[in-house]
Amino acid sequence: MKESDLYQPLKTYLEAQGYEVKGEVQNCDVLAVRGNERPIVVELKLTLNLQVILQSVERLALTPNVYIGVPRKTRIVTKERKRINKMLRRLGVGLILIDTEHNTNCVEVALDPTPYKPRESMVRKQRLLGEFAKRVGDPNAGGSEKRKGIMTAYRQRAIFVAEFLQTAGPTKASDVAEALDLSEARTILYRNHHGWYERVEKGVYELSPRGKTELPQWQKHGENKDG
Repeated sequence: MKESDLYQPLKTYLEAQGYEVKGEVQNCDVLAVRGNERPIVVELKLTLNLQVILQSVERLALTPNVYIGVPRKTRIVTKERKRINKMLRRLGVGLILIDTEHNTNCVEVALDPTPYKPRESMVRKQRLLGEFAKRVGDPNAGGSEKRKGIMTAYRQRAIFVAEFLQTAGPTKASDVAEALDLSEARTILYRNHHGWYERVEKGVYELSPRGKTELPQWQKHGENKDG
């Protein structure tokens, strides 16, 4: 398939809407004009990539009605439809899916270009700033591989608890909380999110074999970092 194969189905669709359509006008793949309305520009590509996104953003200087036209079965669009729509809305660019294999209903306007006005999520914002404030120092390099683990504020507190148990041995959760001046210690021990603790008896915990193995690794993770 060639990009030009997308042109005729799109031209037929737009002409049915009353537009006059011409291809390759001043570097625009498709230009559609109807009366005194703002024109429509469509950039055609066989896949949705950075090049066509950059081209489309440039075309916004000509008209707010800019679309990207790709084959209906474009893999990335099928797989990441929700995230792609969100990105294009932010850019103010529309999306048209074109099916060259059928003669009818072969063009779908999947997204119209509209000014993007994101609604700020106060819950997510507070969660973000809360994590920033609670985290001790700056233990992670920006861009670190997530699969290797990130030092979160919660993990830092879990390490404090593990270090205390490593030194003190089996201890009541209430005593750990008091010694560390960390009321959350009881919850951290009870949830045992990282598998670092073992309950010896009711309310009493010690460092687990996994905790003994992983604690030094995470202590090393925090070395030579701010704080």
